[in-house]
Amino acid sequence: MSATPSTDRIASLRRLAETLSIAAAGGVTLGLTGFPAGYLSGSILAVGAAALAGRPLLMPQLLTRSIFVLVGISLGAVVTPETLHGMATYPASIAVLIVAMVCISLTGTAYLMLVHRWDLLSAYLASSPGGLSQVLVVAAELGGELRSIAIVQSMRVVIIALGLPAGLSLLGLASNAARRGNGPWSVALATELAILVAASAIAAILAFRVRFPGGLLFGAMAASAALHGSGLIQAVVPPWVANTAMVMLGAVVGARFTNTPLRLMANFLGAAFGSFAIAVVIAGLFAAVLLNMFPLPLPEVMIAYAPGSVDAMMLLALALHLDPVYVGAHHVTRIVIVSLTMPVIARRVARKPKDAAKPPRKPPTFQD
Repeated sequence: MSATPSTDRIASLRRLAETLSIAAAGGVTLGLTGFPAGYLSGSILAVGAAALAGRPLLMPQLLTRSIFVLVGISLGAVVTPETLHGMATYPASIAVLIVAMVCISLTGTAYLMLVHRWDLLSAYLASSPGGLSQVLVVAAELGGELRSIAIVQSMRVVIIALGLPAGLSLLGLASNAARRGNGPWSVALATELAILVAASAIAAILAFRVRFPGGLLFGAMAASAALHGSGLIQAVVPPWVANTAMVMLGAVVGARFTNTPLRLMANFLGAAFGSFAIAVVIAGLFAAVLLNMFPLPLPEVMIAYAPGSVDAMMLLALALHLDPVYVGAHHVTRIVIVSLTMPVIARRVARKPKDAAKPPRKPPTFQD
């Protein structure tokens, strides 16, 4: 007897409730300890562990998109007129970032091919510094090993999201400043908040419709930043709303490991950590060059140059009280360049003839 639509809906709601409960337990546990970005990191750890343990987790696409809009509104609210004064240093900083991206991609590809014997296409796509969804679409179209690429890319996101805040905290670079809050509640404040949410949602939808990378997040952030940076709007979303968004985004990241067998996961730990280490070392070297050129804050440069997912890096900027405009400008540049160049390069790579004498093998799958 097949399940009815009503039964399927109830099962989906139960899976969603379980996912959010696990995320909340992990996020609140780590968040209340004062760990930098604890609500995000704790949620990723808890949901990721549950996914690997075989729990049937679920984060619906509509809810995920709503989270991105909410995160964008929260990020834009951090902007003030003062945060816009450092824009003159951005072009040089972004130029250094572009060179770093090229080096990360080249060295990561060489590492996976030479050490782990991956084929050229899969190695290149797994080493791409960002744009997971775009990478997987291209991999499916050109015959790359989807699960292998997804695991290596996702592991990099998780390691950065967990390790970077901890590293900044150990170095004494994580800010403990309080988030910007609202004054006493009033009708005027409620009106401003409604205008903020409506304008940000419209901007997010427009950016999404024109296929801007990370459009839901960056569209909402742009509208919120414009309203707050100009001084037209003073209202911000409450801190508990921002923390809830972090917990839910952690659930989105952690749920990527659903249906991944532990044996398959173990096969790729070496590839994931090795390519991650290469990316971090190269990004760190170029960040050091930049810091010698300009007196920029070290935590902001580290987050801006970290080759993690856009949403996670922007949430770290919010959680660590960094300048979201500076961080956002670099990650938008990174994703736009990856989105424009990666498909073209991947197609050329896929057409390269194989070496008949010693062909590189594809990464192992669960059946290997």
